[in-house]
Amino acid sequence: MNTNIQKITSQRIGDSYYEINHSTGLKIFVYPKENSHSTYAVFGTKYGSIDNCFKRSDEANIQQVPEGIAHFLEHKLFESEEGDAFARYAKTGASANAYTSFDMTCYLFSCTENLYESLEILLDFVQSPYFTEQTVRKEQGIIGQEIRMYDDDPNWRVMFNLLGALYHHHPVKIDITGTVESIAEITPDYLYQCYRTFYNLNNMALCIAGNVEVDKVCEIADKVLKQSEPVAVDRVFEKEPASIVEKRVEQKLSVSVPLFQLGFKETLTQPRKTLEEVISTELLLYILASDSSLLYRRLLDAGLINEASFGVEYFEGPGYASIIFSGESKDPDEVKKQICQEIVQVREKGIDPIAFERAKKAMYGRNVAGLNSSENIANSMISLFFAGREFFSYLDAIAKADIEQVNHALRTQLQEDSCALSVVNPLDTAKENINE
Repeated sequence: MNTNIQKITSQRIGDSYYEINHSTGLKIFVYPKENSHSTYAVFGTKYGSIDNCFKRSDEANIQQVPEGIAHFLEHKLFESEEGDAFARYAKTGASANAYTSFDMTCYLFSCTENLYESLEILLDFVQSPYFTEQTVRKEQGIIGQEIRMYDDDPNWRVMFNLLGALYHHHPVKIDITGTVESIAEITPDYLYQCYRTFYNLNNMALCIAGNVEVDKVCEIADKVLKQSEPVAVDRVFEKEPASIVEKRVEQKLSVSVPLFQLGFKETLTQPRKTLEEVISTELLLYILASDSSLLYRRLLDAGLINEASFGVEYFEGPGYASIIFSGESKDPDEVKKQICQEIVQVREKGIDPIAFERAKKAMYGRNVAGLNSSENIANSMISLFFAGREFFSYLDAIAKADIEQVNHALRTQLQEDSCALSVVNPLDTAKENINE
């Protein structure tokens, strides 16, 4: 087959990986690690829970489908007329799994032996959809139970309650699993429609890291992969206002200490943040709220947070971006107050150069250390590729970041009028005892 292979080497750290443009349209990345005892492979599609409205390049009309189909498809692809993919993996000894996120769906395995047999299984079952009215009805019952379970999960609810408070229209606010009502609308025809649209190899990638040989990967790919039509897919989102929906949202569930998430919504001027912007924000968050920051120490000493749960992340993807602080606290409103005060004070003074250099070294070191993990390499590689970012460029962007970029992020992000607080409080124990 006509397959192009390119070796990409990092001048900064000396590691290399191979980028393979396969003739079927699939992009393959192979990151050999000679001393690795295991190998990790992930086969993914640029298709997640937010992709309920889309337009194919070969069709004139925009398509709208029920919420939760991406996750539903993930479940169904493990089944085939020949049997369950997990049973096939059991014969090779590989440990397999899959996940659906907001913007991608991935199928994966790790193994210490029988790599190429396991790889053949992975590529085969993901390309072999099998849906019937009977199997769809059965899965609707299974996923319906999963949805009800998540409805009672405090960590899940505090997150989606926050996203509902931040976003008016963007589908990131919709539960990844959909709702009991939306999955009831799913039919085999819908599943095949979404499969043929998003599981086109031109919309997918395969990443393998560990004890692996490029030539053997190509042999399996040539044997198993099926030709795809060069169809592109555009995500279609309703315009999202800059404002938030509400400042505070609260729910009571079975927790011993209140959970909180404090989110700062951003207005995007482009579909997705640049890599340099993401790095600047991540450096800013390390300076503001890492376990070496003044804010963290102050909140901890006051008993407002605990070490195990407090954290901050830059939550960004196609059409959305927010900074989210989270944790457990006896007084989430006071935590919010102190975080907002800290942002104002640091903004007035500007980023401390010593803190900036410390953050830069820590972030760079953490990412270099991550190259010791085949799992981390493969998962990072596929998520960066789907975001339009090259793997080694992430390290380069950290090394090249300057303090003015981080000060710009501080001036333009974390605006208090664009923040919302989500809290999950403990149930009323007295009422619970009466009910009992």
